[in-house]
Amino acid sequence: MQSIVLLLWLALCAEQDVRERQVANTLTIGAATCALAYLFTTGHTWIGADASEGGWALALVMLLTLPGYMLGHVGAGDVKLLAALALATDKMHVLGTFIGAGVALVIWLMSRRWLWSLLSLRVKKRLTQLREASSSKQPFAPFLLAGFLLAAVWIQ
Repeated sequence: MQSIVLLLWLALCAEQDVRERQVANTLTIGAATCALAYLFTTGHTWIGADASEGGWALALVMLLTLPGYMLGHVGAGDVKLLAALALATDKMHVLGTFIGAGVALVIWLMSRRWLWSLLSLRVKKRLTQLREASSSKQPFAPFLLAGFLLAAVWIQ
């Protein structure tokens, strides 16, 4: 059940990132605040891992994202989204999400022309930010969603 809630939250973040090229602070900071409050009141993360796992996951996220943020390769919304995810999960989910997002991004970049041709016109209008000609910088939250889904299936 907890993974379903996280998937729904990530789906909202991904949809907003695709459409508006940013993730709202209400989604990222709000989720991080809820995850932190849950962590302090229960002593474990949203998925049931020990509180120290959530802390290590947050440290791992900061280690992996802050250099990319400082170099302009990762957006602030992505850093906050991953920080909230870390506080709600554990190291395995965070690493699995990173690896899965990387795999999904590579697959998308290699096959986007073919995949784009398969989409209906209605879906294409909704996902214009993912179109090849729209930008050289891809929204990252949809790939984080795919990565979390892959990680959740792999871990469970």
